[in-house]
Amino acid sequence: MTDAAGSDPLPRLSPAAADLLRRIEERSALIGVVGLGYVGMPLALAAMQAGFRVLGFDINGPRVVQINRGETHIRHIPAAAVAAAVATGRFEATAAFERLDEPDAVLICVPTPLTRHREPDLSFVAGTARAIAARLRRSQLVVLESTTYPGTTEEVVRPILEEGGLKSGVDFFLAYSPEREDPGNTDFAAPAIPKVVGADGAEALRLAEALYGSWAARTVLVSSPATAEAVKLTENIFRAVNIALVNELKVVFDAMNIDVWEVIEAAKTKPFGFMPFYPGPGLGGHCIPIDPFYLTWKAREFEIPTRFIELAGEINTRMPLFVVDRLAAAIDRRLGKGLSGAAVLLLGLAYKKNIDDTRESPALRLIELIEARGATVAYHDPFVPEIPPTREHARLAGRRSVPLDPEVIGRFDAVVIVTDHDGVDYRLVVEHAKIVVDTRNACARAGLTSDTIVKA
Repeated sequence: MTDAAGSDPLPRLSPAAADLLRRIEERSALIGVVGLGYVGMPLALAAMQAGFRVLGFDINGPRVVQINRGETHIRHIPAAAVAAAVATGRFEATAAFERLDEPDAVLICVPTPLTRHREPDLSFVAGTARAIAARLRRSQLVVLESTTYPGTTEEVVRPILEEGGLKSGVDFFLAYSPEREDPGNTDFAAPAIPKVVGADGAEALRLAEALYGSWAARTVLVSSPATAEAVKLTENIFRAVNIALVNELKVVFDAMNIDVWEVIEAAKTKPFGFMPFYPGPGLGGHCIPIDPFYLTWKAREFEIPTRFIELAGEINTRMPLFVVDRLAAAIDRRLGKGLSGAAVLLLGLAYKKNIDDTRESPALRLIELIEARGATVAYHDPFVPEIPPTREHARLAGRRSVPLDPEVIGRFDAVVIVTDHDGVDYRLVVEHAKIVVDTRNACARAGLTSDTIVKA
């Protein structure tokens, strides 16, 4: 099913576009996916399951070897799915980027982080575009999926691809289709999520529509790559702003001795005009903490302030500080001691429940803030046995998860629930912890009450 951006009749395709369209429709096209992470891996599997041959590219050599052995490197993607894909002979991973001339369509799924100055870091996108440009051939379709500011596809990617003399819309085809992955969400796998598509020209749009329409339940066509880029930012900014709102309400209602979670549960019974969002210890993941700032940066080019977005960022960034203050107050009030010298156990390191993804996790920031106040911190996370290397929290790399049993829990002055994984025995925690600081309302949802539970 397709939602079109306009009602113009379908264009007559050039011979090159018509040939590529035929191969897409016949499933004889080879699909290349650059970046086999949380976005690229599900995309590669969806394309393979739709009947295409898929060549996955990744700079991580051990990851490539692992995938080709039929093993998974992402916890919520079953190893059986990877093994089945490899066994078909239609899916292969490679670190040999000189093979980029082989695919008929190349889908770019690489990170778009922020610099230390909160400005867009397009080094991965630009580097991938240069690698493709070095091998670009006529009739290839190139699609950027990485989240970015409006204009990236046409202002950054296209000039790089055209450096060799080939022209977009004439010799090759260029489009943008934002990723919409939600790691760990079993209700919405890649084929079930509608794909928004914007392209550089009518032929590129037709080709990208045909490609994504072969596995996505629905394609939504928009008028330009910049519009498609704006769609993705709008989705994540909407979430960031509403999370900031309930985070601010949490602080206000806490001062009034009102439970914000009880308020939200009652408010969401209204069948119209309200959508529930929930507070937390801070934002995590690769999207919501980062993507809004891609738009604020681009808006400065047009001398337009983005006060609402920036305010939301400030509120969400302050949430770990609020949690630490609540933790310190609880230890002081209940144990008669300061946070300095206390032993704290963080429960959950992943940025959201039931996955192993620690990107931008507020738990990492909490560890640093708590230790800066003189406490010692350990963590337990059944999905994250060891803290991976990160740019922002390099010194934490290598720390390992501790067991969760009565003896271990009893050694700590407080347990802070940062990530509400479903498989954790919260009753065990409440029964043996001196203090439980719950940032996710996990105890209440588990039906647990105790004077030792403090919501934050």
